[in-house]
Amino acid sequence: MTRAGTRVGVGTRFRYDGETVEVVEMAVTTAGNEVVLKDGRGRLLRLSLRQLLFSDHATVIADQPGPEADDVDEIASVVLGQLHEAERRKILDQAEHVREVLTGYRFGSPELAREGEPRPEYAPEKPLEAKYAAKGAELGVAARSVRRWVTAFREHGEAGLAPRKGLERKSQVTADDRWVETALEVMVEHTGQSKPSRTMVIDRTRARVIARFGPDVVPQPSRATAFRLLAELERQHPLFRLSTKRNRDIADRPEGAYGKLRPTRPGEYLVMDSTRLDVFAFDPITLRWVQAELSVGMDWYTRCITGIRITPVSTKAVDVSAVLYQSFRPRPAGRDWPRHAVWPEHGIPRTVLVDVDAAEGPGLASPALVPETLVVDHGKVYVSEHLTSVCRRMGISIQPARLRTGRDKGPVERFFRTIREDLLQALPGYKGPDIHSRGEKPEDDAFFFLDELEAIIREWTAVVYHSRPHSGLLDPSLPGMRMSPAKMFEHGMARAGYIEVPRDPNLAFEFLQTKWRTIQHYGVEIGRRRYNGPALNAYRNLKSPYDGPVKNGWPFQVDPDDITRIYFRDPDNRRWHTLLWEHAPAAHMPLSEDALSFARKLAASKYRYPDDRLAVADLLERWNLGLGTTLAERRMALRLSREQAAIELPETEAETVISLPSVRKALGADPDTAKPEQPEPTELGDDDEADLEDLADEDDFYADALEDV
Repeated sequence: MTRAGTRVGVGTRFRYDGETVEVVEMAVTTAGNEVVLKDGRGRLLRLSLRQLLFSDHATVIADQPGPEADDVDEIASVVLGQLHEAERRKILDQAEHVREVLTGYRFGSPELAREGEPRPEYAPEKPLEAKYAAKGAELGVAARSVRRWVTAFREHGEAGLAPRKGLERKSQVTADDRWVETALEVMVEHTGQSKPSRTMVIDRTRARVIARFGPDVVPQPSRATAFRLLAELERQHPLFRLSTKRNRDIADRPEGAYGKLRPTRPGEYLVMDSTRLDVFAFDPITLRWVQAELSVGMDWYTRCITGIRITPVSTKAVDVSAVLYQSFRPRPAGRDWPRHAVWPEHGIPRTVLVDVDAAEGPGLASPALVPETLVVDHGKVYVSEHLTSVCRRMGISIQPARLRTGRDKGPVERFFRTIREDLLQALPGYKGPDIHSRGEKPEDDAFFFLDELEAIIREWTAVVYHSRPHSGLLDPSLPGMRMSPAKMFEHGMARAGYIEVPRDPNLAFEFLQTKWRTIQHYGVEIGRRRYNGPALNAYRNLKSPYDGPVKNGWPFQVDPDDITRIYFRDPDNRRWHTLLWEHAPAAHMPLSEDALSFARKLAASKYRYPDDRLAVADLLERWNLGLGTTLAERRMALRLSREQAAIELPETEAETVISLPSVRKALGADPDTAKPEQPEPTELGDDDEADLEDLADEDDFYADALEDV
């Protein structure tokens, strides 16, 4: 039997730094065992025995053969691991027979002897040749086979009895390596192009091989062999089986080990991204379906969503700033939301507070969080000069992700998939993630308006997503315990001992868009809407100290999600003030800039001197009372009244979605939904005829809203 050990003493030779040395003396010191080495030129070297044995500079030269780490034989665990259960039972039974031949006992020890052991033909005093013959006769095999089993068992144990399974060849199809390398080269060149056919790749490979090496130099495989070679090369570089987008993603994988940010507390990293929603939405004026984009901000550590904004067609820089604005000043929660989905007004979880009922206000839809680092992509909307300047002042660093590397924002990309699979596909107008998954006419089922869709997503995030355990949210010390984003937020606070919250909530106004306007005796006019408040009294008709784009203009901050108010910073005391739109009480539904312009045109066709209050009131009256005079207006009234909506959601996976109050309200299933009150009597405004002529000349997006069909 070979041995894994070798003796180290005087006369043992080592290979040390490329030279052969010999031990000439061994000594025991207070620091440990030491040896004296002598090389071929007679020089002496004193080293510790530990350094000599375990250093990469020295290897022992054994004086007798034995197992080596670089042996061609596979290790025992690899050999036994390739056995099927039937083969394993056969090997164990065979090993018992071998032990009986060697010792006379099936288990190899007298202490574990079975009844009747040892049998007379396998008694320990009998010669091995007789035992070989007896065991061969018992099992029906030749005696030399039993001798071979015994030899293999003595060298390798049970692993020596296993059938030898050699390594499979890298390729089951034989071909010239030059042809294979050229074929792989052609496949790599088509990574960013449209998917080619296998025949075209084979033809180009043959032509390139002939041009590179000459005719009749490299043997060309047959057509069938070439197809089998491409099937094997598909494992190295996918090209034919998967989609071209997936193939490009696989080709762009990093060569090294995957790495990711590892946040240690809430607010350390805030990931922001936008995606095209896989559901159609309706414009509230034209009743046309439109593409919608969702922009979110997510805390990496907790997966909590701190900001949500849906925009038609595409996302702008002001929308990204609005999402970050919500991290500082979260939106209020819905009045009919369950208690577990509502964050206290200050953003700290209830379990951390002593008396939450005394401290909380109406409640928020998400926590208030000041990020330390923003992780964004390279889109212009995320690296605008406004956003980068504000983040620099707030002490927020911006870390762009790598180009075309979605895995750098893995958590938010996973959120987009979750919202598609758990929410959007249960809504009317769902069109699928790609053209191959789209229905025949999904836009015909679209019913939700943009503001309704945002309300549904916001409520689903708070009620379902923040309260559901995630497989990726766990504590390394408790790997079997999955937590929800809300629980992870509490865990992060307990782990870090603190949380970054806005030191001044009014700092959030710096993320809003700035509009330059003059201050008149009636207030401020933005988009033909007039805002006023006591904060302007000291600055009416005064010269502005700012050198802005508007002569004698003052800066005002505008929230794109709420046009009923703007914000003004007093230049004397540096305090922020809210200015309300003078006709805001007449707006019973969200109004955009385009909707207000369309309402003015409706009023101008009916009244000689309309104003904004008259236009909005008349528009709401026509919509809510169903008094439209054209077919398009009747469709508009039917959609807005919700009384004729008869859309049934799928029962599978849709019960959670339809149970959301925002979905029931939008679909007309909420019995408590009441119509808005009829507007007050109209009054004359201050728009002159010149303003109306300007409106008539505009190329309005909603110009054909009332065309007869």
